[in-house]
Amino acid sequence: MTRTALIVVLLIAVGSGLVFALYPAIDLSIARVFYEATNPGNGKMAHLLLLSASILRKVGLWIEILLIAPTIIALLVKLLLPRTTMFIPGRAILFLVASLIIGPGLLANAGLKNDWERPRPGQLVQFGGKQHFVPWWQPIGDCRKNCSFVSGEASAAFWTIAPAALMPPQWRPLAYCAAITFGSIISLARIVVAGHFLSDAIFAGVFTFLVVWLLYAVIYRWKSTKLDDGTIEQALERCSAHCRAIYCRIIRSTADRHSSDPATGRNDDNAIRANRTDGARTTNRA
Repeated sequence: MTRTALIVVLLIAVGSGLVFALYPAIDLSIARVFYEATNPGNGKMAHLLLLSASILRKVGLWIEILLIAPTIIALLVKLLLPRTTMFIPGRAILFLVASLIIGPGLLANAGLKNDWERPRPGQLVQFGGKQHFVPWWQPIGDCRKNCSFVSGEASAAFWTIAPAALMPPQWRPLAYCAAITFGSIISLARIVVAGHFLSDAIFAGVFTFLVVWLLYAVIYRWKSTKLDDGTIEQALERCSAHCRAIYCRIIRSTADRHSSDPATGRNDDNAIRANRTDGARTTNRA
């Protein structure tokens, strides 16, 4: 998460933006290559490409789940058992959860994909669909929901840059390479099945990196904003206490309403009388 990396990513963003804006046909050409390669007329090759893309998509999802699962477990344990010491540092939990929610969650899936009306390659008239191609920079198109720009799955895959940033310094370069490779492979899998254009995947990586970089700087680097693990742990303990208090108030309120409800009281009395009557009848029969 260095400034050099930020400059490189910004240069990639500017360069890619200009290239795909001036020559939008590149997106169509690449999409056409994979559309023809996966045509059923190609037989085993088309089947192999589609099967490989499907497997990569499922494996990628599980990798992302496994990476975030320990963080979620540590957070839940702390909220349920506030006196326990977290087995993952507080800053790491905040950084990983916030970057996943803001990057792939809010920015990519909840935001751009629902507001940027760019149709997916498989929806275009050029590839058997009914919608019309628009370049990446044009937010108005035929798509109305869950559109092409940017790729949500590519964004989630490139989010693995966040856990890579927390690796020990000697392992960090290798972790970054693995995260970028992983994001590129998942992006390719989505392009193969006509789910996204190349520019969708590139900007998914760029936006996700910028979110991760900014959060890392806020939490770990900038003196005016950086946090410490103890502060976050204390905040979680206070949050747990507030949640417990709210829960107890709800339980008490529900119990009070139940006991003060006349209809409920009559029903309880009737149930008691019925039980006594049944008991008496049983005794008489005996």
